[in-house]
Amino acid sequence: MGSVEGEEELLIAQAEVWKLIHGYIDSATIKCAFELGIADLIHKNGGTISLSQLASGIVDPSHVDSAYLARLMRYLVRKQVFSQHEKIGEETLYGLTPKSRWLVTDSDTTLTPMVVLQNPSPLHAPPNGSVKEGGPWDKASQNPEFNNVYNHAMSCTAKLFMKALLPHYTDGLIDSIKTLVDVGGGTGTALAEVVKVHPHIKGINLDLPHVVAIAPDHAGVKHVGGDMFEDIPKADAVLMQRVLHSWGDNYCVKILRNCRKAMPEKGGKLILVEIVLKGDGSGSFGDVGLIFDMLMLFYTLNGRERTEAEWKALLKKGGFPRYKIIEIPALVSVIEAYPE
Repeated sequence: MGSVEGEEELLIAQAEVWKLIHGYIDSATIKCAFELGIADLIHKNGGTISLSQLASGIVDPSHVDSAYLARLMRYLVRKQVFSQHEKIGEETLYGLTPKSRWLVTDSDTTLTPMVVLQNPSPLHAPPNGSVKEGGPWDKASQNPEFNNVYNHAMSCTAKLFMKALLPHYTDGLIDSIKTLVDVGGGTGTALAEVVKVHPHIKGINLDLPHVVAIAPDHAGVKHVGGDMFEDIPKADAVLMQRVLHSWGDNYCVKILRNCRKAMPEKGGKLILVEIVLKGDGSGSFGDVGLIFDMLMLFYTLNGRERTEAEWKALLKKGGFPRYKIIEIPALVSVIEAYPE
C-alpha cells in the first residue's frame, strides 16, 4: 500500500515540476490575450462574445486562425482568466472574470501596462500558425551545441516515459512483434529500454541524420538516418513517442500513412505514446496537458495536443481505423492502433 501511495505522490510531484518548468506559458498566454485585445473586445461587446465575433473583431482578422484562437481560449478559461457560457446555436460564449477585468485597457484599474513591462520580448507566435522558420529541428541541425542539449532533453523524457510504460504494456510489446521501428526516436534511448526488457525484439531507430550521427551504440538497436515524411523502415510494429503532437493534421496523416506502408497488412501495429486530453482540456496530470498544448501552439508548425475524438479522426485518415487507449501512470497514454 505504501509503495502505491509513494508512486502516486511522485506522479503528483512530477506534474508540479512540469508546471514549474513551463511557468512562463501563463505570462505568454496573458501577453497574447492582451495583444489580441480579447478582454477589450468582450467588454465592448457587452460582457460576452462568441469565438467568431472574437476572431472578426481582432485588428487583423485575416491573420487569425479560429482553431488556434479556440485553443488559446480553452487554456485561459481553464486558468479562469475568461469564463465560458452556454452555447447559442453552435457557438460557445466567452465572458470576463475578475481576473480579465484587470486586462481591460480603458479602465482606471488596468494592469495592461505591467503586462507590457514584464513581457518585453514576445514569447509566443501569433495564433495563425506562423512560427519561427523550421522550429527546433532546423536549429538543432545547424547548431551542434543546441543539438546536444535538445537531444539530451528528449532522451531524458523518453526514458522517463518508458519507465512508466514498460511495466504496464508488456503484452502489447511481446505479442507477435519481432521488429520494432521507433520513428523520431532521437538517440535511441527509448528503444534501448524496450529491447533491454524484451531482447527478442530487433530495434530500428529512425531519426534525422544529424541526430543519429551522435547517437551512442545500444545493444539490439540499429540507427537509421532518414526522414519520416519520405520513408520508414519495414517492421512488425511502429513506435512513435511524442512525435505527432509536434505536427498539424495534414503532416500527421502523411507520417501515419508512411507508418502504414512500413508494417504488414496482417498483424501490424502502431504504438503511439502521446497525451490524450479530455474534452475540457484536462487529463491525468490536470493542466499539464494544456500547458503542452500551448507550447505546441507557440513553438511548432501547427502542432497540438489532442483529445480522444481528435486522435480517432486522425488515425482513421492515416489508415488506422481501429485503436485502443491504454492508461499508464504518466503524463502520456499508449494509443495502440491497427491497419485493419
